[in-house]
Amino acid sequence: MSDSANSKVGYQPRADLPELSPGDAVKVTTRIKEGDKERSQTMEGVVIGLRGGGVAANFTVRRVTYGVGVERTFPIHSPLLEKVEVLRHGKVRRARLYYLRALGGKAARLKEKRALRGVEAKDLGVTEAVEPAEVALVENPENQP
Repeated sequence: MSDSANSKVGYQPRADLPELSPGDAVKVTTRIKEGDKERSQTMEGVVIGLRGGGVAANFTVRRVTYGVGVERTFPIHSPLLEKVEVLRHGKVRRARLYYLRALGGKAARLKEKRALRGVEAKDLGVTEAVEPAEVALVENPENQP
């Protein structure tokens, strides 16, 4: 959507949502209205794709329940979206993970992105790859050889 279309709608980006990427395991809480009652519903699954930008941005979450694959697309800026919680980051090399639809069981699992020995690289101020020995020196400078 263009900038003029976003301004016509009164687009305000949501700052309360975490940054999502394909392969992330997420727990999404939405408000469901049934008749005159309103309740919260959670869906836990893997983000298989992100689409659009601006006010029209959305993401698709997939999970397998009782042997049946269930996918649901959530508009990111919807007022019915209460909370999105990232449980873990998956290690993937694709922007769309539609190939997971054909896989089942252990084959459909994704590896998890790992931090540098429990320390985030951005916390250390490191922008390039670091050897594990160098990370130990940064954490404990008095233990230098």
